[in-house]
Amino acid sequence: MNSFRSNETLQKQAKDHLWMHFSRQSSLDSHDVPIIVKGDGHHIWDNNGKKYFDGLAGLFVVNAGHGRKRLAQAAAKQAEELAFFPIWSYAHPSAIELADRLADYAPGDLNKVFYSTGGGEAVETAFKLAKYYWKLKGKPGKHKVISRQVAYHGTPHGALTITGLPAIKEMFEPLVPGGLRVPNTNFYRAPEHGDNLEDFGQWAANRIEDQILAEGPDTVAAVFLEPVQNSGGCFPPPPGYFKRVREICDQYDVLLVSDEVICAFGRVGEIFACNAYGYVPDMITCAKGITSGYSPLGATIISDRIYEPFSKGDTTFYHGYTFGGHPVSTAVALENLDIFEEEKLPERVRENSPLFRAELEKLRDLPIVGDVRGDGYFFGIELVKDKATKETFNDDEAERLLRGFLSGALFDAGLYCRADDRGDPVIQLAPPLTIGPSEFVEIEQILRGVLTEAWTKL
Repeated sequence: MNSFRSNETLQKQAKDHLWMHFSRQSSLDSHDVPIIVKGDGHHIWDNNGKKYFDGLAGLFVVNAGHGRKRLAQAAAKQAEELAFFPIWSYAHPSAIELADRLADYAPGDLNKVFYSTGGGEAVETAFKLAKYYWKLKGKPGKHKVISRQVAYHGTPHGALTITGLPAIKEMFEPLVPGGLRVPNTNFYRAPEHGDNLEDFGQWAANRIEDQILAEGPDTVAAVFLEPVQNSGGCFPPPPGYFKRVREICDQYDVLLVSDEVICAFGRVGEIFACNAYGYVPDMITCAKGITSGYSPLGATIISDRIYEPFSKGDTTFYHGYTFGGHPVSTAVALENLDIFEEEKLPERVRENSPLFRAELEKLRDLPIVGDVRGDGYFFGIELVKDKATKETFNDDEAERLLRGFLSGALFDAGLYCRADDRGDPVIQLAPPLTIGPSEFVEIEQILRGVLTEAWTKL
């Protein structure tokens, strides 16, 4: 399988002109860029013909799997009929139909859909809307936002204020003011709370109340939380956590935003993950799996309560994106959701998730594996120097382990996934929702071989 251009030509062009996202450009001096040219099911191929298991669904995106002709055909058909028209005071059928469908999936009174082209924009929309809403309600001081430590909520300048990763924020300061941080739900790193997960969840939720009271309820607009926090390595919510968070938000008149850019569309076994954990937010942000990556699209789904002051008079939300609600993207999303329903992909995830977890749990016998955590088809494996003490790697060791060995070794072994140290070092897995038990075994075997070798190198 060869590209229409030679690898040598593509490598030169990439090094001359392509600025890759979240990537050290200096690495191009000594390494070739992996060039992916094809995807089919849960596999991808590079331009040298080598086949890999896509253990990250691209980037938590290709939930329905690669190579879906139906989705490509839906895009082509819509492009022939109406390739583009904005939804600035106008509308088109696929944007309308998708909004109706998303509102049906969403819990409670989340009935209004504001489109964007990706997850960061969806979060940016929710942030601006929360501040504007409180001004319209006569509480202009409510502008601060609370999120969790190590959480990632996007890179637009406003969303970056909500992101809880100092290392990717400091070079862009001063940021939009008002970003506040509370502890996340990393139970593995919470020894002071013993072995009672539910008590730990209540403690973590109550820190949100403490932060609201410390700042003053009349200054706090919203709390942004992922159902399962991605950055740091898949922190699921303890039992009762979101029930308590909802109570706190209601008590102090603070909006709750469920950031489901990763967790929505079947990743944890429901179209919207808040339904999996039994809470009704005021807004949902989503993107990625909404089209399984076949066309860019994001959305912020908003409750009737927040929409109400915008529904009358001349009040306008002065915010929007040229390509938000793009006809091709919304048509693809509708077809994608048809596939989810016909093939029962969320149900498949619910049924198979315990088997996936059990396979990954086998890795606990390795000295380098400290914790296995997550939910649905979304798991993190935390790596440690000492299992007994949970001692982690220092920055230099993590650099050598993750970037110096693991990322390349996993890819060479045929598994594309994520080795990450935004927090403690972890390997993250979020494969397409179409895989099953035999693929779980394949993933475990590849990980076992590479992690065993990694330990010998330490």
